[in-house]
Amino acid sequence: MQAVKVGLLGLGTVGSGTVSVLSRNAKEITRRAGRGIQISHAAAKEYNADAITGLDQIEKISDDAFAVVNDPEVEIIIELIGGYSPAKELVLEAIKNGKHVVTANKALIAIHGNEIFAAAQKKGVTVAFEAAVAGGIPIIKAIREGLAANQILWAAGIINGTSNFILTEMSEKGRDFDSVLKEAQDLGYAEADPSFDVEGIDAAHKLTIISSIAFGIPLQFEKTYIEGIANIEQQDVVYAAELGYRIKHLGITRKTEKGIEMRVHPTLIPHRRLIANVDGVMNAVLVKGDAVGPTLYYGAGAGSEPTASAVIADLVDIVRALTSDPENRVPHLAFQANELSDMPILPMEEVETAYYLRMQAIDRPGVLAEVTAILGELGISIEAILQKEPKEGASHVPIIFLTQRVQEKNMNEAIEKIKKLDVIEGDITRIRMESLK
Repeated sequence: MQAVKVGLLGLGTVGSGTVSVLSRNAKEITRRAGRGIQISHAAAKEYNADAITGLDQIEKISDDAFAVVNDPEVEIIIELIGGYSPAKELVLEAIKNGKHVVTANKALIAIHGNEIFAAAQKKGVTVAFEAAVAGGIPIIKAIREGLAANQILWAAGIINGTSNFILTEMSEKGRDFDSVLKEAQDLGYAEADPSFDVEGIDAAHKLTIISSIAFGIPLQFEKTYIEGIANIEQQDVVYAAELGYRIKHLGITRKTEKGIEMRVHPTLIPHRRLIANVDGVMNAVLVKGDAVGPTLYYGAGAGSEPTASAVIADLVDIVRALTSDPENRVPHLAFQANELSDMPILPMEEVETAYYLRMQAIDRPGVLAEVTAILGELGISIEAILQKEPKEGASHVPIIFLTQRVQEKNMNEAIEKIKKLDVIEGDITRIRMESLK
């Protein structure tokens, strides 16, 4: 049977990995797909030809991406340009031309996925995006297909390797945020402008996709609560460890009776949890289904060949399904398009979780009573208290509280009241806590 001709947009890190893996594993991939797969047309503004194995097997390479999506011989487009534009225009043009699409572009899917999937549904083509979330970890397929029998109760993931590397170094080597960020940039883990990673935007793109797949809701990035890690101090890492926790930057989504939680923020996790011990640039996603219970997916969340692994897995799926009825393919968001739920996304104030609080208090009797009285008035129960010795000559001491679960709006009110006490100095550090049982 004739090989399927593929158009590739982008020959950067993931694009070069895709070419190399397709070339190296061509025979095995053909066995799995049932047909050969050939990149016949590629587009890239610039690339390092000497560093890409298998580049000589591509029939045509130019700098015109639209020429690729309009090539009548190409049946599948792989979009690896990234960003919003011109990626969106190229993907929509490919769909208009009746071509299937594979993308690793989480920002594109999180922001414009609803429009793209509607266009693909109308045209009867597939848009596959396994590589958009957690790199080489097949988390989309796991939730959409492997856990299809389950009601997903919640999912929590370390889904940004840069943030995880920074927090790991702070935990294991006692370093501060700024010095580790500089090393992450030197190592190529973080961009010159690291805001997408350390502010949680990248993780929020991925969480938006996970939430839609898990709960059958439209993609709603704008309703995701986002908090980064730049305010995590070394002392918080130390105190968390003393209390039996590690701080991780988590994306968390949970289905409740009131609606869907979608939130990205630093989180204390009990150190005995497997996900608390995922270190460095690695990713992990913990998913709990009502039938299967908790399941953990771990692996490389980025990189040339790990991400290429996910891209090619999608490519193989599409090749397998090229002759199947479009109505019977696996739906883009796991649920049939006319069965998506309008269940609301909860505002952060309505979310219920536990908390770590750190404050600077005057070193005198009665302070704890004043603070605990405010917490008690708002129905906030205390799990543990850690009071440190004052430094020599200091008039204030750090006090750390761990609370039981409470609605965020109650905690917001409590923090505002505590800050007004004359025995408290400066801001109060608040980090959310999850047991992930």
